[in-house]
Amino acid sequence: MNKAVITTGGKQYVVQEGDSIAVELLADDKKTVSFEPLLTIIDGKVTVGAPTVSGSTVTADVNEPDVKADKVTAIRYKSKKRVRKVRGHRQRHAHITIKKIS
Repeated sequence: MNKAVITTGGKQYVVQEGDSIAVELLADDKKTVSFEPLLTIIDGKVTVGAPTVSGSTVTADVNEPDVKADKVTAIRYKSKKRVRKVRGHRQRHAHITIKKIS
């Protein structure tokens, strides 16, 4: 069981081969992407990078490059003041599947 910690979009994810995760929107429109891991666990051997593990890569397939999440609604309300403000936001992200940790 190979695991790795990757970073993308300012967030860190613990992944293993076969995982499907939703990450922040990727800049490239490629079918496959590769990440340099911050930490790897291969056959029980832990390798910590400074800041990344040299010679190691995590490759992933991009399943859906641009997906919108559910709408998040923010409401501002002041009682007795006639102040009511509603704002909505839909975050864009990409779905990827981890193929190989090497």
